[in-house]
Amino acid sequence: MNKLFVAFLTISLMLTMGLTAQIIDEAPKDALVDTETLINTEPITLPSIRAADIMWSKRIWREIDFRQKFNQKFYFPIETQANWKSFIVTILDALKEGQLTAYDISNTDELLVPITYSEITGRQTDTLRQIMRRPYPPYDEYDTTIYTEFDPTKVMRLRVKEDWYFDKQRSQMMVRIQAICPVMIKERNGQEVTEPLFWLSYPESRDVLAQALVFNRENSAMRLTYDEVFWKRLFDSYIYKEENVFDRRISQYATGVDALLESERIKREMFEFEENLWSY
Repeated sequence: MNKLFVAFLTISLMLTMGLTAQIIDEAPKDALVDTETLINTEPITLPSIRAADIMWSKRIWREIDFRQKFNQKFYFPIETQANWKSFIVTILDALKEGQLTAYDISNTDELLVPITYSEITGRQTDTLRQIMRRPYPPYDEYDTTIYTEFDPTKVMRLRVKEDWYFDKQRSQMMVRIQAICPVMIKERNGQEVTEPLFWLSYPESRDVLAQALVFNRENSAMRLTYDEVFWKRLFDSYIYKEENVFDRRISQYATGVDALLESERIKREMFEFEENLWSY
């Protein structure tokens, strides 16, 4: 009887020690400070807008290419780390968890029809049927099907829909981003093809973007968030459309160098509009 009691007591102590070890055990520290303290819990508060103060406005569509050196902060890292994700992974994780709502692509770029995460990934699963030839005699042909699943690393551009306006109360030209759209780059028949995925309301996305860290190549101690990147305009882009009576993009009436010059013309006109309001 005593032996059974001693055995039971020993097993109980071992289980208790095991549970205690699991509770006390913590992951080793892998940073100078807790990275959670670097994340903004709330997005930056934007100034209020009164309709009576808007004396001029223009809607602009621009595109950010992640392959440009200044924009690489959106594309990397390829492999997700603890509090460091690429822009598209940050967005997709939020969509998967139901924190954001994606909207289907429309001809007018309006946020009209919501779509789910499963629909987004399902549309990017390509099925390609090809006729192949065997590498050995008699070199006969056979049919094969090639399946290509959704690859987030193919998202290399971001479209931004924004409204520029002159606030007469503040005497300042200001901008508000209204929506963003990730764009995939695919190769078909040796040519580069762009495929927009979905639209997101930028104001609704700010809570997620304010909690996603971005690498700062100038100083790692001063980490940024994606919300700060957009707010501070820390990206390089080009205009591909301005609101116009024909509702057409620049590519519909200009190509190559002419399209780039047209983009610069639109940017210069907005700058000159503000400058011409003042007398020196």
